Amino acid sequence: MATISSDILASYAADAAREVDGVRGLVESALHRHKGVRIVDDEGGVRVELHLAVEWGASIPTVGREVQQRVAAYLARMAKVDPEVVDVIVDEIGPQ
Repeated sequence: MATISSDILASYAADAAREVDGVRGLVESALHRHKGVRIVDDEGGVRVELHLAVEWGASIPTVGREVQQRVAAYLARMAKVDPEVVDVIVDEIGPQ
């Protein structure tokens, strides 16, 4: 069985998150060496962690739920991966 690299899964998750209204972009972290998305392969299950910049005035709970749903659906469709968890962390809020 072929496996898909964490980098590809992270790229898919980032693409899906950027499509959501209210998301300004992903926030990179040098501390954890990620570009806004971390993929953790945990005993056969996949966990996704996204660090987002959200537009001023956007409903953070609504944006977070939409990102979770879009990322899970996109990974299922594109990579046949059903993530156990999609965590959304809002690191920045501000204008476009």
